Amino acid sequence: MSRFRFFSLTLAGCLIFCFGLFGCTSPNGTSANPQLEAQVLEIIRNNPQVIIESVQAYQETQQNDVQQARQAFLQQMSTTPGAIIGNSPVKGSPEKNIVIVEFSDFQCPFCAQAHETVNQFMAKHQSEVTLTYKHLPLAQIHPQAVPAAQAAWAAGQQGKFWEYHDALFKQQEQLGEPLYGTIAQTLNLDLEKFNSDRQSETAIAAIEEDLILARKLGINGTPFFFMNEEPFSGAVELSEMETILARIKSAEK
Repeated sequence: MSRFRFFSLTLAGCLIFCFGLFGCTSPNGTSANPQLEAQVLEIIRNNPQVIIESVQAYQETQQNDVQQARQAFLQQMSTTPGAIIGNSPVKGSPEKNIVIVEFSDFQCPFCAQAHETVNQFMAKHQSEVTLTYKHLPLAQIHPQAVPAAQAAWAAGQQGKFWEYHDALFKQQEQLGEPLYGTIAQTLNLDLEKFNSDRQSETAIAAIEEDLILARKLGINGTPFFFMNEEPFSGAVELSEMETILARIKSAEK
């Protein structure tokens, strides 16, 4: 199906739905005017600029919404970073003067690469940098991303999020039910509580909260980071993170 045809049908469907709201449907829910859809499509074919203008207006609105959301997010990062962190796992400096917000997916190979870099960076700067983790499982392409996120969240309820997080990335090729239980046993977790927590509505809600934030900020790929007000993404190099940190510290002087 062509993009034009797709948007035409979408708009036609919306118009038909609107007519239905005004009483143009029969009692069984079918259209009272079977020629209506064909007429609407004909109008669209004769006026393709309507489709183009509608799509452009929609895209501009989305871009403006994302820009405003990011501005508000970055403002909050500089004033009340604790509100951004919320209930997400955190490690490093308790001061929260320099904060890294990481959006990541346990089944993403680029996230695994970035994980090694972030660990190196935090080992060196844990006294001055705060790291927080936000779940962004890309379930459409990574079928184990959500179960792994739920398992990590459940480990966090017993104070072992970061240990579980590291183990998942280290054994990324083995993600699946057997691994989740094995890691939990290795970390001496209460297995009954672990299994109950990871299947709970609370775990799902916590991950969905992070997903909503990512969508609001226009983040649709992993890994993605903010270090204070500076965004960066991908399998980041240690030198890049050091450069960003130096730039932030220089600006604070």
